[in-house]
Amino acid sequence: MLTSYGPAIVFLAIGLVVAGAFGTAPRLLGPKRAAASRQSQLTPYECGLPSEVTRNFRFGISFYLIAMLFILFDIEVIFLYPIAVELRAFGTFALVETAVFVTLLMVGFAYVWRRGALEWK
Repeated sequence: MLTSYGPAIVFLAIGLVVAGAFGTAPRLLGPKRAAASRQSQLTPYECGLPSEVTRNFRFGISFYLIAMLFILFDIEVIFLYPIAVELRAFGTFALVETAVFVTLLMVGFAYVWRRGALEWK
């Protein structure tokens, strides 16, 4: 039984060693001097300029809605890849099922578009 789990245990051990090394190396090898201004190190930069976004900045709901819809449709399109690769092996049944899947995908996309979920407000 140990021989079947052996490679996984070795892989896990190597991963833990590498993660530990990457976590401790900056502390051991990095500079030891204190920062002149600790606040300047904690300030986020965007394109080399200080960010104007405050802590209580909130994104609108349309941002999250579009992000979720993108992920949803992106994952559904990924399901088409195996069928495209092996369509000849699957035959006509897979082609019909794929057509039904794409049709349902387009109906969902039309519904979302018609409801105005893709409009940035």
